[in-house]
Formats: sequence, C-alpha cells, structure tokens
Amino acid sequence: MADSSKSELAKPSFKKVSELRPLDNGVNLTVKVLDAKAVVPRGRQMRTTECLVGDETGIIVFVARNDQVDLMKEGNTVTLRNAKIEMFKGSMRLAVDKWGRIEVSEPGDLTVKEDNNLSLIEFEMVNVVE
Repeated sequence: MADSSKSELAKPSFKKVSELRPLDNGVNLTVKVLDAKAVVPRGRQMRTTECLVGDETGIIVFVARNDQVDLMKEGNTVTLRNAKIEMFKGSMRLAVDKWGRIEVSEPGDLTVKEDNNLSLIEFEMVNVVE
C-alpha cells in the first residue's frame, strides 16, 4: 500500500537575496521592487525592464520580460517562484523564465537592505580541469 503522505507536494522553500549564488535555479523568494527601468534589447521585439529588487538581506537586479514588466512596479512586493540566476558580464541577475511565476503579494513591511547589492559583485568563470 502506497503511503499517501509522500504524494503530497513539498512545501516550497524560500531563499533570501543574500543566499543567491551564480547558476542558482528553481529559487523562490519574496522581494520588494525598489526601481524599474525599461531597457531596449538590440534586435528583439521584447519589452524588458531591469528592476532593482530586494529583501532585508540585500538587493539584486531582476530582469522582467514582456508581461512580467506590468507586475514589477516600483513599491510592489512580489513572490518569485522558480526563479534563476543569469550571469551577465560577470554579475548576477535574477530572472523568471516560462517555467516560473511572479505573483504580486500584499504590500508587507519589508525593509530592504540596500547596501548589499549582489549584482555589483563580479564573478569570474574558472574552468576546473580534473
């Protein structure tokens, strides 16, 4: 007889901004949108906005694309589900692709730690040979 408790969905675990690392994916977090600036990608018919988002541990650049742009308004608190880190010129950017979801939450009393910007940390790719 199968144990029915194992078939229940696992409760999603949430991370804090300061815990994000290069190449993370499948990340859930709740952040506040501090700033949103539209950018025009070269040669693409796509709406793109770079948003500064954060929580009480730090801030990071989030790249909103197409319909996501409408959700990422300054002052909104959003829950990002199945988000991932994309590397851009050696720095981390947070993004949600077609497998993820953005939900606007009730505005909470999220106090953002703005002096810890993870997108300002430059990472260098190192090839490890075994």
